[in-house]
Amino acid sequence: MFIGHFGIAFAARRCTPQISLGTAFLAAQFLDLLWPTLLLAGAESVRIQPGATEVTPLVFEHYPISHSLLMAGVWAAAVAAGYAAMHRNLAGSIVVALLVLSHWLLDALVHEPDLPFVPGVDAFAGLGLWNSRAATLLAEVPMFAIGVWLYARATQALDRVGRYGLLGLVAFLALIHAGNLYGPPPPSVTAIAWVGQAQWLLVLWAYWVDAHREPLPA
Repeated sequence: MFIGHFGIAFAARRCTPQISLGTAFLAAQFLDLLWPTLLLAGAESVRIQPGATEVTPLVFEHYPISHSLLMAGVWAAAVAAGYAAMHRNLAGSIVVALLVLSHWLLDALVHEPDLPFVPGVDAFAGLGLWNSRAATLLAEVPMFAIGVWLYARATQALDRVGRYGLLGLVAFLALIHAGNLYGPPPPSVTAIAWVGQAQWLLVLWAYWVDAHREPLPA
């Protein structure tokens, strides 16, 4: 699951105008923003196995800190608390928490049964849509397209950055998704981790675009 997470973020920004698109991106992708750091630190592990599924060559061996359901709830509460401390907005904090938790739930659609419920407990979730490229596309692309449409319908550009920056962001996310689906396997786990760290640039891009757009009158 990749662009599906961003689709949920776009939609959440539409439903909760007080949250920046950058904040929605950060929350929806928080588990995957945390995971690369844990990979680099050796606290979690993944293995590259071409053909592991039709969509991804990655075998997620151990990632209970970033991707267990229990810890997703903990991270959701922590990120929401941080947002509440900065903005004093209960509704926004609840949406932020739900966005963080949504990451695990969406991942459970596509992953093999490798998502732990609780660290240290041998019980896993995963419906395995990654075993079918068509099923993965059917799950993610409409989610992304609807989210972008909702955001675009609810906001208007203040300038060229707001207009073309959004178009560039959407196109870039689609390009990354295509590369994930049809590109070659990554060369190493270290490369995966550093590319994963680059997702922070997407968060900054979303903050930048959103600052150049304003909500349309209801």
